[in-house]
Amino acid sequence: MAPNSSSRRRLRPNILITGTPGTGKTTTASALADAAQLRHINIGDLVKVKNLHDGWDDELDCFIINEDLVCDELEDMMEQGGNIIDYHGCDFFPERWFDRVVVLQTENSFLFDRLKQRGYSDAKLSNNIECEIFQVLLEEAKESYREEIVFALTNNSIEDIARNVETLANWVSSWNSTLYTKNATASGDLDCQYGILFFIGFANLER
Repeated sequence: MAPNSSSRRRLRPNILITGTPGTGKTTTASALADAAQLRHINIGDLVKVKNLHDGWDDELDCFIINEDLVCDELEDMMEQGGNIIDYHGCDFFPERWFDRVVVLQTENSFLFDRLKQRGYSDAKLSNNIECEIFQVLLEEAKESYREEIVFALTNNSIEDIARNVETLANWVSSWNSTLYTKNATASGDLDCQYGILFFIGFANLER
């Protein structure tokens, strides 16, 4: 399928990085934003800072996100392009926003340890592990976006994250030259200067 009309208008691609909590979304998105000079938007943080929610859900231990307010807040930035959206859900974003949708996946043993370290309750921990086992986020992404832009990437280790960031940064560079046949003056910036392993190590795979 040809790129949608909004992707033709913007000069840089938009990427959605999604996955079960604990799969390394924020660490990966932050490293990729630095490597490819894109804007990283953490939806959880945005919702809190801008009050884009309908209160607190005691059972799920999180804010009740107001999806309409979030989309309204992001619309202009997404039309401009050059964004990485980082969130553990994906089905309410407009399909036209994204040029690549990345679903991060982590083995259950790693995921359990990460979520346990965050202090998740047994119920919340069990719910997230179950979501990962049944690949809920991958199925959600496939149902919400064109199949050819959805990719699942293993994200168990620092080495995995570095490799994924390099792959995605190279794709960003290729997207620019392919869609707009512009001179790749930024290619030096997109080498990713892969001291990324050190950057990610300090990030400690938080999300």
